[in-house]
Amino acid sequence: MITGIDEYHPSAPDHQFIYLVAAPVHHMSWVYPVLLLVTLYAVVAYTIHSRKLFTDHVMFYGPFMAIKTDRVGIFDRFSAIRTFLRLYGTFGVLMVVLVSVFITAMLVISVRYTLILQPEPTGIYKPQNILLLPGINEYVPSSLAVWLAFIITIAVHEFGHGFLCRVENITVKGMGVILAVIPIGFFVEPDEEELEKTKGMPKMRMFGAGITNNLIVGFSCFVLLILLVGTAVPTTAPVIHGIYKDFPADHAGVPQGSVVKAVNGVPVTTRDEVAGILNTTQPGDPVALMVEKDAAVSEYNFTLAPWPAELSRPSGFMGVQYYDGASVKEAIGSMLSPFGVLQFLIIPFDTSSNAQFLRLLAFDSPDEPYYQVPFAAFWGVIHLLFWCGWININVGIFNAIPMVPLDGGYILKEGVDRLLDRRGLIRYSARVVSSVSYVMLVMLMSLILLPYLLHL
Repeated sequence: MITGIDEYHPSAPDHQFIYLVAAPVHHMSWVYPVLLLVTLYAVVAYTIHSRKLFTDHVMFYGPFMAIKTDRVGIFDRFSAIRTFLRLYGTFGVLMVVLVSVFITAMLVISVRYTLILQPEPTGIYKPQNILLLPGINEYVPSSLAVWLAFIITIAVHEFGHGFLCRVENITVKGMGVILAVIPIGFFVEPDEEELEKTKGMPKMRMFGAGITNNLIVGFSCFVLLILLVGTAVPTTAPVIHGIYKDFPADHAGVPQGSVVKAVNGVPVTTRDEVAGILNTTQPGDPVALMVEKDAAVSEYNFTLAPWPAELSRPSGFMGVQYYDGASVKEAIGSMLSPFGVLQFLIIPFDTSSNAQFLRLLAFDSPDEPYYQVPFAAFWGVIHLLFWCGWININVGIFNAIPMVPLDGGYILKEGVDRLLDRRGLIRYSARVVSSVSYVMLVMLMSLILLPYLLHL
């Protein structure tokens, strides 16, 4: 548990905290640049479409504009490391199979969980929160870090298909970007006839390369984030981060985010020094607490209360929680484990008190000033690494679902084709793959619809 209360005790009593949290900021400054970009895109797109300009390189799919090039020589360069990439692709196929089994099991468990608990269609059960779309999903902000991570994820996925195509001697006819004001997707266009002729492991390696790239890049970003956070130096100052409701500091109006400068006239610079003074007090003793916030120094006078019964300490109790950056860093460092990866993936959704300390990895946080960092844009880089890792891993896992038209579905199809073809049963392949795909689709739709249907 990440705490630091009054005497810097390692465990916090079970009482309600008033936490310092970042309130949502509603700026209108972003509206006008966005409107300008949308207008500019609409004018450019309409001009190109109406005048049929650049028809060899620009295509339209409704409001989406795709810009294509046939200069794809970059993929040929990967042929020089063909052996390595085939090993990489084979490893990727095995990893995709394992992830497919895992995500299928998770879907079954999630549907069963939904049927048993019958949750309300709120929070993570809202349809828009199933989709990984910045600004649409309530838990995925529409920030620069998220959009950059989103674009990087798509590029990483599609380029994986591209270089494995060339490694497996499948011609890449073109590649491009899909625009809707900003880049929202990339694509690689293989030769359909050559792709159809390719069978077995070469074809599965090509389909699995995008997922493999996403997972490798995602976990790499995760590791790099943890290593980079290790370079931040947390403050040892007694920063009041949380205040116990209905205890002396709360009644006195001590502000959150303030730094204790003196207790009963004795200057202090660390949490341990505050604890040393308070350990000599008793409930009912008066305390003069001098704190600094926003360069203003104020003094608060109140009477100490008894400690909560579950801790039962003889000294007086103010009812504050200090920010413990060292414990936060330790918690982040411990995430390099299978359980830690799950913690990493649920940070945007976890609203528990302990998880609030980890949200500075993904969101702007009032906790950031409590660290000395090695360079000015440190937290921006941390946020980019977080979202790049988070989105890559989630996109990789989703695409591994054994359901056509996802990559996991095409790998399943190729595997079933080869397995049944050897036994003269290839005629049943399409039926098997379709059945599995429909089951996956039903489970996905169930997660969206059941919270509504169960509360009609």
